[in-house]
Amino acid sequence: RLFPFNNSLFQILQLLGKTTAEKAESVRNDHGGTIKKPQLNNKQRPNQNGCRKHSTTPLTPPAKKKLKLLNSKDSPGTETGKHGGGTESLFFEKVRKALRSSEAFDNFLRCIVVFNEEIISRTELVQLMVPFLGKFPELFTWFKNFLGYKEMSLLEMYPKERATEGMAMEIDYASCKRLGSSYRALPKSYQLPKCTGRTNICKEVLNDTWVSFPSWSEDSTFVSSKKTQYEEHMYRCEDERFELDVVLETNLATIRVLESVQKRLSRMSAEEQAKFRLDNTLGGFSEIIHRKAIQRIYGDKAPDIIDGLKKNPGISVPIVLKRLKLKEEEWREAQRGFNKIWRDQHEKYYLKSLDHQGINFKQNDGKVLRSKTLLNEIEGIFDERQEQTADENGMPPAGPHLTLTYADSPIYEDAAALIIHHVKRQSGINKEDKYKIKQIVHHFIPDMLFSQRGVLSDAEEEEQDEIDMDIDEDASKKHNGLPGGVNTSAAKSKLLFSTSPRLRSCEDAYNLFYVNNNWYIFLRLHQILCSRLLQLYSQTEQQNEEEVKEREWEKEVLGLKRDKGDNTAVQLRLKEPVDIEVEDYYSAFLEMVRNLLDGNMEPSHYEDSLREMFTIHAYIAFTMDKLIQNIVRQLQHIVSDEVCTQVTELYLSESNLSATGGSLQTQSSRAPAESLYQRRAEQLMADENCYKVKMGRGVITLSTYFGRSMFTKRLTAQPRWSDYIMRYLSTDVTSPELKDHLSQKPVFLPRNLRRIRKCQYRRESLKELKDGGKIETDGMKMECMFKLNLYKMVYVFKSEDYMYRRTALQRAHQSHERVSTRLHQRFYSWTQRWVSEHVTRDMLAATSHWLMGEGSEGLVPCSTTCNPETLHFQRIHKYRVKYGPPDKPQ
Repeated sequence: RLFPFNNSLFQILQLLGKTTAEKAESVRNDHGGTIKKPQLNNKQRPNQNGCRKHSTTPLTPPAKKKLKLLNSKDSPGTETGKHGGGTESLFFEKVRKALRSSEAFDNFLRCIVVFNEEIISRTELVQLMVPFLGKFPELFTWFKNFLGYKEMSLLEMYPKERATEGMAMEIDYASCKRLGSSYRALPKSYQLPKCTGRTNICKEVLNDTWVSFPSWSEDSTFVSSKKTQYEEHMYRCEDERFELDVVLETNLATIRVLESVQKRLSRMSAEEQAKFRLDNTLGGFSEIIHRKAIQRIYGDKAPDIIDGLKKNPGISVPIVLKRLKLKEEEWREAQRGFNKIWRDQHEKYYLKSLDHQGINFKQNDGKVLRSKTLLNEIEGIFDERQEQTADENGMPPAGPHLTLTYADSPIYEDAAALIIHHVKRQSGINKEDKYKIKQIVHHFIPDMLFSQRGVLSDAEEEEQDEIDMDIDEDASKKHNGLPGGVNTSAAKSKLLFSTSPRLRSCEDAYNLFYVNNNWYIFLRLHQILCSRLLQLYSQTEQQNEEEVKEREWEKEVLGLKRDKGDNTAVQLRLKEPVDIEVEDYYSAFLEMVRNLLDGNMEPSHYEDSLREMFTIHAYIAFTMDKLIQNIVRQLQHIVSDEVCTQVTELYLSESNLSATGGSLQTQSSRAPAESLYQRRAEQLMADENCYKVKMGRGVITLSTYFGRSMFTKRLTAQPRWSDYIMRYLSTDVTSPELKDHLSQKPVFLPRNLRRIRKCQYRRESLKELKDGGKIETDGMKMECMFKLNLYKMVYVFKSEDYMYRRTALQRAHQSHERVSTRLHQRFYSWTQRWVSEHVTRDMLAATSHWLMGEGSEGLVPCSTTCNPETLHFQRIHKYRVKYGPPDKPQ
C-alpha cells in the first residue's frame, strides 16, 4: 500500500491536504546543502530495445492542478467546514456507499492522492477512475466536471508539455502502422512538439514518425523472451550506469559552457560586463540540457538562478560554476564507488543471466527422475495402445513401447565410475551387495549392450576374496566342519554375468531380458546418465575445436597471438578466468561431480563452475548428483530385493537354455524356449509389471505386455465373465439373489401388476381365437457387442428394439383425431392472426394469382390445378403445376 489509510473520512481528507506542504518541506534548496547521490530521472531509463526515452519535463514547474478538497474560507467550527465543502463530502459518502468495500474505497482515494502529488496527469486519473465509477454514470460525470476534465479540449486544459504527454497516452499504438516488432508510426493527427534548435539538415535526417513500442517481457507470450531474475539484475545495473552517465555528461557540458562564458567575461571591461546578457541557451546551443543540470542541483530555486545567469552573468557565473565543479567531483567519486558494486554484480550474475533453462530444469528434472513418473510414462503408452486397439477392433500394433539409444560405448566406463564412486561411500550397503553392484555396472550392462567390459580394480578383487573367505567360514560352521567349497563356487558363479564370445562378433545379435519395475527404472536412469555425459563430452570437443580454429584465424589473419584462457568476457571482467584448459573440461567435470557427491563442494559453486566451462549447455549437469543417487538406490533394491534376485536368477538359468537371445537368423529355432521364458517371467512377476527388454548394439527396446497382476486376473476372471454373458443373454434364467430382491422390493405396485396381467391374459385369449390357436412371436432384432478390454456394451446400428405399453397403441388410435384437430386449429388460428397483422389484401391477391399461375408476365407459362383431399382428418389442398401454354377450352 502507498499510504496506510484509516476508515475515517476526516483523516483521509486531512492527509490529502498535507501532501503539498510535506512535499515542499522535503526539498532542500539552499546553496550550502550537498546532495549525497545524484537524483536520477526514471524517465531516462532505456527500454528493452536499447532506445532511450527522452524526458519531456517542462522548462518551468507546471501549473499545479490539484483537486482542492479543503475549503479554507469555511468556518472551522462546523463539521462541514473541517471536512471540506458539503457537496464534496456528500460525493465521497455516495462513492463509499456505491463501492460497498472499504478496500475499494481506499484504492479510489489513493488514485486521488497520486494525482494530487502530480505523479499522473488528469487524463490518467480519469482512466484510473473507470473501474471504480464506470458503473455509476452520475457520480462519474460529477467527478469529471469537478475535476475540469473535457475530453475534446485536451490541448486547452494542459500546458504544452503536459498536453503532449496526455495525447501520447491517448494513442492506441497497437492499431498504428508497424515497422518490425518494435516500432509504430504516429498517426497523422498527432501534433508534434516544437523544437527550436533544429536546422534544415536535422529536419531531413531526424525521425519524427516512428516511435519505439517494445514488447515488454511480462506482456509477451513468447516464452524465450521472458527475462530471468539474473537478467533483470544486469539490466538494472545498465540502467543505473546510463542514468549516472547522463547526469555527469549533462553537468560536464554545462561546466564547459559556463567556463567559455567566464573566459569571455574576463576579457570584458566592467561596463561591458554590466551590459552583457545571456539568452535562453546560457551561452550554449541547447535550452534543455543546461537548465536540467542547474535544476538538478538547485531544485525549486533553479528558475531564480537561471534568471540571475541571464541578467547578471558577471556575478552569477562564477558562483554557479564553482557549485557545478564541486558536484562534478562528488559525483565522480560516487561513480568510482558504484563501479565496484556494478563490477561485482556483473561477475556474479553474468553467467547466470545467459542460462535460461537452468532455473526451470532443476525443478522439472526432479519430477522426471522420479520412479512414479517413469512408470506412468510407459504405462500411459501401454494404455493408449490398448484403447486404440479396442476402438479399432483389431490387433495391437507391433513394436516396442519405448526405444532407448546408447550412442557411445566409452561413456559406459565414465558412468560406471561415478556410480561405483558413490556406492563405495554408502555405509548402508554391505560388501557382498557392493560387489554385486560393481559386477552389474562393469560386466552385465556392457555384456547386454555387446560392449567392452569394465575392469575391476585390485582392491575390489581383494574385497571379493574376503567375502569368499567369510562365506567359507560360515559354511564350515553350518555344516559341522564339512567343506563348503562347492557351495561357495556356486554362489560366486551366480554373481558373474557372461555373454558368449560368438555373440560379441555377431552384428545382428540381441539379448532378451524380462525385468520388473526396479530393473526397468534402473535401465531408464542409466540411459539418461549416459546420454547426459555424452552431451557434455561432445560439447567439450566442440568448444575445443572452435577455440583452436579461432586462435589459428587470429594468428593467420590478424597476426595476434592469444592465450588459451583469454576471451572477451574475461577481458571485460564479466567473469573470472578459468584455470582449466578447454580440452580438460570433461575430466574436470567428472571430478567436480565426485566432489559434489562426497559433500566437498557446494551446489552453487558447482553450478557456477559448470557455467564457466559449458556456458548455456551446463544445465543438464545440475542434477547429476540426484540422478546418480537414484541409480544407486535402484541398484540396492536389485541386489537385495527377493523378487529382483529371482528375476536375475531366472535370466541366468534361462541363458543356459539359449532362451535369452542370440542371432536374428536363428530366432525361429529359439522361439519355443523364449516363449517358455516369457511365461515363467509372467508367473514370477504376477504382482508387478512385466517388461520385455531387448538389447542390441547401443539400443534398448522396452515393451510392456502385461499390466499390474493382469495375467492372474485374466485367468481367474474368465469363468465369471462367461457366466455373466450367459445370464445377460438368457431370458429364462433368473438368479436366486435377484428373485429374493424382487420379492422384498418389487418394481411395480401389486394392484397395477394384477391389472396388467388381466389385460394381457384377455388380449392373448382373443388373439388365440382369432388366429386359430396359433401365436406367432417375432424374434428380437436387437444386437449388441462386448468390448472385453473395456467392459463396454455397444449396440449394433439399426438393430434396436423399442418397448411400449400394450394399451398405448389403442389409446393413440382413439385420440388421434382429437389431437390432430386441436393442433391443426391451433396452427390455423396462429397463421390467420399473423396474416391479418402483416398481409394486406393486395398482397394476398397477388400471392393467390402467382400460385394459380395467373398474370404470368415474365414467367414461364404454366397452369395450376387445385385438388382438395383429406389427410389426418383435415381437409387440405394439393396444387399441381403443369408448364406450357394453358389448354384452350373446346
